[in-house]
Amino acid sequence: MSTEQNLVSTPVTADFLRGHLDVEETAHGLLPHRLPARARRQIPDDQLAVAEAQPSGVRLAFRTRATTIGLETLPTKRVYAGFPPPPDGVYDLLVNGRLTARATVAGGNLRTVTDMRAQTSDFTPGPAGTAYFTGLPAGEKDIEIWLPHAEVTEVIALRTDAPVEPAPRTGRRVWLHHGSSISHGSNAVSPSTIWPALAASAGGVELVNLGFGGSALLDPFTARAIRDAPADLISLKLGINVVNGDVMRLRAFAPAVHGFLDTIREGHPTTPLLLLSPVLCPTHENTPGPLMPDLSGGVLKFRATGDPAETAAGRLTLTIIREVLAGIVGQRSAEDPGLHYLDGLDLYGEGDHEEFPLPDGIHPCPEGHRRIGENFARLVFGNDGPFAPATG
Repeated sequence: MSTEQNLVSTPVTADFLRGHLDVEETAHGLLPHRLPARARRQIPDDQLAVAEAQPSGVRLAFRTRATTIGLETLPTKRVYAGFPPPPDGVYDLLVNGRLTARATVAGGNLRTVTDMRAQTSDFTPGPAGTAYFTGLPAGEKDIEIWLPHAEVTEVIALRTDAPVEPAPRTGRRVWLHHGSSISHGSNAVSPSTIWPALAASAGGVELVNLGFGGSALLDPFTARAIRDAPADLISLKLGINVVNGDVMRLRAFAPAVHGFLDTIREGHPTTPLLLLSPVLCPTHENTPGPLMPDLSGGVLKFRATGDPAETAAGRLTLTIIREVLAGIVGQRSAEDPGLHYLDGLDLYGEGDHEEFPLPDGIHPCPEGHRRIGENFARLVFGNDGPFAPATG
């Protein structure tokens, strides 16, 4: 751009970042991670390895008088062979908490998935680029730049027309949330409009989002990461990936949830802990997985391929999952008053589906994300909710 020669470059250091659990130094800059290194060493598949490196909920936070801001990054874009490429990831810039501008970065590395089942891919390196934001309000202000929620992003440098410094800590409560692709942000327009970000904004809390597309599978290393992470509030949205991956039967599921909760309670014995069941998904309400992509109509949708009759033998559906999770919280809450349950149908149920149907049969549309975020904020952060601010 024409003003680039007048901008000062400031390397991005870890104290600019929020919403991550770890930072990796690369040849280009910093790669934020949402799982710590110990957990990453135990990841068994490429799906979670990519998902945790996609910076959903991760943002830069700094203070400046700049009216022009550029963020240099090296994105890694993922495409699937035979499918059209997704649009470039969006960067949201907030001024004093208000969404003010959006930008993208073209180019970057390209990871082409050649076989979804085998998780094989080809990697093509590409150049770094810069997301520019111009015409920002004059005067000192707090800036947040939310990184693309579904695009691995190495952050390199800020380019500004005034000095920058990391923003001071807000002192707000830290909310750590773990969930699946809906929590990760699938089908949301931009990173600050995924439902956990919308709920965090409404609730006045600092978000750490451990929503991993396809990978909320009760992995012990994820439980240990949550156990060891600083958090004032914790929520777990569990079940959908267990069903659509067809990775467990009823006999294994309930003990796995107990073990997951036990591990978290080792590090957070009294922290408010909310267990959420899946939102409405007609695809899997009464039909087990595995889930398969379906292009027969010319657009990507998903269908369940299990046999409903096999639930008698322990195959799982969302209806069964909700019953199990509610029972677990009922069983444990007498000795754990900080443990709470919320039915996912209260976040997105029949009426919400009629108004905002799932475009691909699994993930909500942008309006659906907003509805879930609004309902969560009302039911959980509201005055009578389990995460209500302390009074007195």
